[in-house]
Amino acid sequence: MPAEMRRLLLPLLLATGMASASPPTQAAVLVHAAGSLREAFTGIAQRWEQQGGEPVILSFGASGLLRERLQKGEPAMVFASADTEHPARLAATGAWTTPQVFARNALCALAAPGLALDPDTLLAAMLRPGLRLGTSTPLADPSGDYAWEVFRKAERLQPGAYAVLEGKALKLTGAADSPRPPAGRTAYTWLMETRQADLFLTYCTNAAASQRELPVLGVVQLPAGLQVGAAYALTVRADAPEAARAFAAFVLGPQGQDVLRSAGFKAPGP
Repeated sequence: MPAEMRRLLLPLLLATGMASASPPTQAAVLVHAAGSLREAFTGIAQRWEQQGGEPVILSFGASGLLRERLQKGEPAMVFASADTEHPARLAATGAWTTPQVFARNALCALAAPGLALDPDTLLAAMLRPGLRLGTSTPLADPSGDYAWEVFRKAERLQPGAYAVLEGKALKLTGAADSPRPPAGRTAYTWLMETRQADLFLTYCTNAAASQRELPVLGVVQLPAGLQVGAAYALTVRADAPEAARAFAAFVLGPQGQDVLRSAGFKAPGP
C-alpha cells in the first residue's frame, strides 16, 4: 500500500478500531505531529522511506488535543509538539522519553489584503476597535498560548493592552470544534479570504505558507518588544520499537533538519 494512502487511511482505521489489525500499520512508525509541521514532516517521512526506512503514518492536529488523545490510549510511537510542555507532560507519566527540542519557530501576523502594516504600526492596529484579531485556542494549541504571551508583552509596552487584546481575540483554530476549511484549503487562507479575521497571529511558517497560497495576504514580523519564540520538542513512547527511535533521530539529524530549514523552521540550538 502506498505511503500516502496509508496516511489517509489512518484516521478511518483508528475510528473503527481496525488500526491494530492492519499489518501495514503494525509495521509502520506512527507519528502524531503539530499541524504546523504538516509540510515538513511529510517531507521528512518521504526522505526516510526513500532511504529504506519503515513506513511512516502521520497524524496532524493541535498539540494539546493530540496529547490528550495519546493519554487516552490512542496508538502512536512519536509525538512532535509545537511546544515543550505537552511532551513533558507525557514524559512525566514514565511512558514517554525525555523530550528533545528539534526546531524553533516564532509568531508573525498574517494581514488581510489592503491592511498595510509594519512592525512599528502592528500593535496599534491590533488594538484598533473593529479590527478582527484571529488566534488559535490556548491550552488546546500552543499557538494560542504564544498569542497570549504576545498580549502579556503588549501590556508591558502599553498598560491596558492585555485586557483589550484578550477581549477581542477570536479563537478560530486549534479547538476540537473549530471551523474546518473546505477540502484543499488551509485554515489560515480560508479564514482570511472569507474575512473572518483581519489579522491572525500564527507561526511565521504558517504565515509564509498562507502567503504562498494567497499572495494578496501580508506577513508582518512582530516588533522586538512583542516577539515570541516557539520551541518544538519530540518524545518517543518508551516501549516503541527501534524504528521509532531511529525516525526521531532522523528528524534531529542532518536530513531532517534540512527539510525543516527548507520549510522555514530554525535550528533547535538555543
